[in-house]
Amino acid sequence: MPSTKNPERILASAGDPRRVLIIVQNLPVPFDRRVWLEATTLQRAGYAVSVICPKMKGFNRSRETLDGVDIYRYAMPFDPNSRLGFVAENLWAWCRAAILTMYIALFGRGFDVIHACNPPDTYWAVALFWKLARKRFIFDHHDLSPELYDVKFGGAPVGVVSRLLHALERVTFAIADVAIATNDSHKRIAVERGRMDPDRVFVVRSGPDVARFTEYPPDPTWRQGKDYLVAFLGEMGTQDGVELLLEAVAGLVDGGRDDFHCVLVGGGTHRAALMKHAEALGIEDRCTFTGVVSNDDLCRILSSADVGVDPVPRNMWSDKSTMNKIVEYMFFGLPIVAFDLAEARVSARDAAAYARPNSVEDLGATLAALLDDPERRAAMSEYGRMRLREELAWEHSAPYLLDAYRSVFS
Repeated sequence: MPSTKNPERILASAGDPRRVLIIVQNLPVPFDRRVWLEATTLQRAGYAVSVICPKMKGFNRSRETLDGVDIYRYAMPFDPNSRLGFVAENLWAWCRAAILTMYIALFGRGFDVIHACNPPDTYWAVALFWKLARKRFIFDHHDLSPELYDVKFGGAPVGVVSRLLHALERVTFAIADVAIATNDSHKRIAVERGRMDPDRVFVVRSGPDVARFTEYPPDPTWRQGKDYLVAFLGEMGTQDGVELLLEAVAGLVDGGRDDFHCVLVGGGTHRAALMKHAEALGIEDRCTFTGVVSNDDLCRILSSADVGVDPVPRNMWSDKSTMNKIVEYMFFGLPIVAFDLAEARVSARDAAAYARPNSVEDLGATLAALLDDPERRAAMSEYGRMRLREELAWEHSAPYLLDAYRSVFS
C-alpha cells in the first residue's frame, strides 16, 4: 500500500528538489492527460519537472512553462499510418528527444531521473547513456508495443518486426530501475515477460483529476432534435474500433431507429477516413465529428450525453489495456457500452453493458437496449459516479506514483 494519502504535502527530498525529465512521444502535454497529471503531481510534491514531447495543433510552442513544469516540444513531420512512416516517426522522435536531453542537462533544470513513457520502447538507449552519469530510469509502460503494432498494421505475432519489438521491450525492462504499469495486466507483462522483480513494478492507474472536469446542465442542441445523445471520446486510430461504432449506428438506422444522434469527440490520424466511412454508410447526418475540443466543450458535450461508447474490439492488445475514456465517462455518470474486454470490466464493472466481442450487431443491440431502459441507465450512472470518485480518480493513483519515485531514489 502507498505510504501517504496526501501526496501533495510530501517533498521529494530534503534540500534541493530532485529533478525529473519525462519523455513522451504519443501526445503533447498538457493534452496527454495522464502524463500531465503525473508531471503536475510530481511538481506539487517537490520535484523539479521537465517534459519532452511532440508538437500538435494547439500545442505548437517549442518551449514554455505551465504550472511550474518546463515543456520542450519538437515537430513531427512524418505520417505514422504506414510502416515506413512508423519507423521514420520513431527515429525522428528518438533523435530529437536525445538532443533535448543534452540541452536540458546543460541549459535547463537538469535531471536526476529519466521517466520515459512508451510507445515506443526505444528510450532505454537514451536512459542507458545517462545512467553512466548516475541518472536513474523509470519506464512508464502505457502500451503493449508489440501487440499494438500487430493490431495497427496486421503483422504476424511471430514476424520480424514483432520479434524486434519484443526484444526492445525486454531490454527496456532490463535497464529500468523501476517500472510503472497502468493496470495489473501490464504488471504481469513486466514480471513474466520483462522478468522484473514485482517489488519494482508499481501500478498507477489512469484516473481523471475530478477537479479538472465540470458537469453542466444538458445542452439539447447536441442531440440535433433527437431524444438521445450517444458519445464517443478519444483519439481515432485504426486500432480504436470507431468504424464498428459507425456500422452499429448504421444498422440501427437501417432497422428504423430514428431517436438518437451520435457525437464523436477527438482527433487522430484515422478521423478523415472515418468521416468518409460515415458518408458511405449514409449516416453523416446522424454523426457529428467535433475534432479536438477545449476541456470546457468536452465537459459540456459529455454532460449532455445519455450513453458513452468504447468500441475498441477485443484483441491481444485491447484485452490488456485500460482505456481512459471509460473512467472519464464514469465521471459524468454516463452508462457505457463496450465490448467484453478484461480490463474494461476491471474499470467499469457494473457501469457498463458488455456486447459480444467484435460483433457489430450485438454492439448495436446492446446500445439500443440501454437506450430503451431508463431505470438501468440511472442505476449504472449512479454506480459509475460512485466507483470513479471512491476508487478510480487520480487522487487514488497519485500515492502509488510517489511510492515509485521513493523506491527509485532509495
